[in-house]
Amino acid sequence: MSRISVRGFAVASATAVTAVGSVVGVASGSTAQSNDAEATAYETTTLLADIPAGQQAQVQTASLTQQADAQAIAADATAKKAAEEAARKAAAETAIKKKEAAEQAAKAAKERAEAKKAASRDAARSVTDFPVQTSYTVAQIQAMAQQMVPAGQFQCFSNIVDHESSWNYQAVNASSGAYGLFQALPGSKMATAGADWRTNPATQIKWGLNYMNSRYGSPCEAWSFWQANHWY
Repeated sequence: MSRISVRGFAVASATAVTAVGSVVGVASGSTAQSNDAEATAYETTTLLADIPAGQQAQVQTASLTQQADAQAIAADATAKKAAEEAARKAAAETAIKKKEAAEQAAKAAKERAEAKKAASRDAARSVTDFPVQTSYTVAQIQAMAQQMVPAGQFQCFSNIVDHESSWNYQAVNASSGAYGLFQALPGSKMATAGADWRTNPATQIKWGLNYMNSRYGSPCEAWSFWQANHWY
């Protein structure tokens, strides 16, 4: 190889590398280097023409390898950026869902607490509003319950009484001894609502409402449990 051809090979190699750098710069978003890249690529082609075929292959291989490496690096960076963006988006969506769930749970808990408080207040006030009688009809007992149980909870309350005693405040289970509208077992536990629990439906209604609120949160939640288990 002559001195001229050796110099040509070195210059061509360096120029090829420079051309790759220029192309990579353009790929990464630098438009200012496009003209330089084209000029350098032209110069590389011209110089390669003066180099023997075997040496041209070496120069071209080096150039293509560097170009492929640069493209791989750019692709990895793009993939990494996309993955990070997807992770941020997923985290934001998860945070929003958790916040909404917490807000709904807090709202439901507040509604249960308010319903329980209102029911207890109404029951405590209403028991003494009904004159004591020696006996009561189903219609009279239901009218008492409608005045003591919150309107939105009455149907659920009524469903439970229908299944437990058919609104018979003196109903007794022959097997277990459960007593009253709600088939309390033992019946004497209703004494917490009043000493006249055996004979006064209003006292039993007060006890039953307080029981449903304290154990399940409301008559409707107690009814949901009853439907699933056939007891409450």
